[in-house]
Amino acid sequence: MISLLVRNWWVFVARGAMAVLFGLIALFMPGVTMLSLVLVFAAYAVTDGILTIIGAVHAAREGERWSMLAFEGIADILLGAIAAAFPAVTVTVFVALVAAWALITGSLMLAAAFEIDADHGRWWLVLGGAASLVYGALLVTAPAIGALVLTWWIGAYALVFGIALLALSFRLRAKFKASPLGKLA
Repeated sequence: MISLLVRNWWVFVARGAMAVLFGLIALFMPGVTMLSLVLVFAAYAVTDGILTIIGAVHAAREGERWSMLAFEGIADILLGAIAAAFPAVTVTVFVALVAAWALITGSLMLAAAFEIDADHGRWWLVLGGAASLVYGALLVTAPAIGALVLTWWIGAYALVFGIALLALSFRLRAKFKASPLGKLA
């Protein structure tokens, strides 16, 4: 899995950049209605799931461990599709959906983190997974929060998560550039 992550460092750049962009939109456009937030979240979750599954497919081709990445991608796509199919759900149900998504993907990301070596950026994956778990727990403990506060929470979470993935991608890119394949590129 390590060589796969190093060769495909750009997937983490794409995921991190998307998360940062999503976070900035959520923080600086708090007047967006909850319906719009549901649709933006659905698009983000589905796209993140597709990119994660691409990483899992690359891992499977290389004979590396891929199951946790595949499960995370599937969870992202399913939860994003549910959000898109039922955009008029109540705010409370949406909060529960986002909380479940954060808890599930955070757990899977933490599990995946311990399948790679520490010097390949394990702790950045741990940070991203921990941010997901903390965010999910906050939503579970305060389900009746207002749309504005939810927007800020999801924006702050997406920024931390995106920055963690970008930092991981830079670490993986440095490993790639130092590898024989990176010297040929």
